[in-house]
Order: sequence, then C-alpha cells, then structure tokens
Amino acid sequence: MDVSLWVWAALMLAVGAMLAVDLFLHRDNHVIGFREAAIWSAIWVAAGLLFGVVLWLWQGGDVAGTYYAGYLIEKALSIDNVFVFALIFTHFAVPDAYQHKVLFWGVISALVLRLAFIFVGAGLLETFFWTAYVFGAFLIWTGYKMAFSHGEQAAPDKNPVVRLVRRVIPTSPEYHGEKFFVRRNGKRVATLLFVVLIAIEATDIIFAIDSVAAILAITTSTFIVWSANAFAILGLRSLYFCLAGLLRRFVHLHYGLAVLLAFAGLKLILSETPVGKLPIPLTLGVIVVTITVSIVWSLRSTRGQQGGDQNDEPGIEDARPLA
Repeated sequence: MDVSLWVWAALMLAVGAMLAVDLFLHRDNHVIGFREAAIWSAIWVAAGLLFGVVLWLWQGGDVAGTYYAGYLIEKALSIDNVFVFALIFTHFAVPDAYQHKVLFWGVISALVLRLAFIFVGAGLLETFFWTAYVFGAFLIWTGYKMAFSHGEQAAPDKNPVVRLVRRVIPTSPEYHGEKFFVRRNGKRVATLLFVVLIAIEATDIIFAIDSVAAILAITTSTFIVWSANAFAILGLRSLYFCLAGLLRRFVHLHYGLAVLLAFAGLKLILSETPVGKLPIPLTLGVIVVTITVSIVWSLRSTRGQQGGDQNDEPGIEDARPLA
C-alpha cells in the first residue's frame, strides 16, 4: 500500500487537531468523572471506527479489515496499560486532577515512539525474512510470560529509567501543582509529577515493543500500523478513567491478551512458510472471540464484586512487570 506524503500529512494533522481539542477542553485540570470519560471514550472509538470506513471507501475491504484487526489488538492491549497506570498513580499518590495531564503527554511520546518502532520493524521484516521468526518467537514468549508471570512487578520508583532521571536531574520529592519543573534557590528542578511522567513513558517502551510487533504480524504497511496505533492510543486516557474503578473485575483478561500475542507470533511465523498469511476475516474472528471470552469470563468470575476500595491499588496483582 503506497501512501503519498500528503495523506501522511493529513493523518498527522487530524491526530494533532484531536490532541489539541483534548488539551483545550482539559486545560483546567479538573477531575474527570466516569460520565465524562465514557462520553470521550465513545468519541475516540467512533473516530477509530470511522477512519476504518474511510479506508474501506478509499482502499477497499481488505485494507479496512487489516486496519480493524490492528486497531482491536492495540485497543485490547491498552487495557493492560491501564493496569500499570493505576499502579503508578497509586504508588506515587498522584492527585486525580493531574492524572489527565500526565497521560496526555505520555500519549504524545507514545505516538512518536511507536512511529519510530513501526518504521524500524517494518523495514526489518521487508528486508530480512528471518526477522519474522524472531518477532514471532518474541510475541509467543511475551504471551507465555503474560499468562504465567503476570503477578510479578517492581515498584515504579525502582524502574532503572526513573532512577536514572532522579540521579541526573535534581528532583523535588513533592508535587507543585500541575508543574513538571519549578525553580528552587535559582535552580530549575523536576517535580514529582515529572518523575511520574517518566515512569509512564518508560513502561510504554515495553508496551510499544509487543503491541507494534503484534500489529506487524498482520501487515507491514507503516500507514495502517501507525494509524491503528494512533486511534487506539488517542482514547487511552478516557479508557483509564472509565476502567480505573473496575480493574479488579478483569481477573482473567491477561489470559486473553496472552492468547492474542501468541496468535500474532504464530501468524507472523506462518507468513514465512508455505502456509502464508492467514486471512484477515480469520484474524478478526480470533481477536473478537478471544477478547469477548476473557472479559465475560472475568465478569462472571467476579459477579457481585465492586471495583474495589479507592484506597486499594487496583489491579496491581495483574500488572505487567515494570523493570
């Protein structure tokens, strides 16, 4: 799929415009309630689905189906991100009013980081056929770890990137409103909110590697892969505020995500064998069924339970390792 520069520019402009609107509407750093988060989640999901319709009219059903498969995988893996975000915010006792700002700037860095990963990964897959086996094995291994080692996690402030930042940049041990940096005794120092931002971005590196690799198992079109990532990530903040109180109920979701990662790895390996690429309808079916079964299984297993006490650390037992 050859995409001209003006199409790339239009996509970047659209994503930038949506981010600008989101930043403008939340410039007062108010606490985001469930109703507001649900409305925005619906808006972001609608935007992602609408972009698939645009692709359908422009490039046909196969391209649109590929986009939807990538979008669903990234959206499903985004729920796993939410578990770790809850761990980080709880650990650092981030005030509710400032959580959106941290997630907003974290999303921007995630978009840039994923764009770099996508071009590198797609280039490797196009140039060296054996990288499909390497990426495939990595995804299968990641799926195994997610299924059977999901209870292992390190404290966010033990993350090597966070520790390096604290060692290199003078850091205040407290919050100073919404500011990432303040001046103390004439010197510019980072606030605790900046440390939280670094923790979010450091963990996103882990998320980016397996999520990008999973979508590259479906297609090596950089435009499709990045657009699927972008539209899924745009709704990540709203998704967090929607699900933060329900995380304890998704007790079996990690098994579904593990199956998706392993399936993506197998699909990538098979693409370099006589079997070839699996059909998109089959891929979409596996994704939808797996996500649905894991969510329904979780909700049935926790029937009658609430989201958990707000003073608890939601979903920490199922969080992915931070280091």
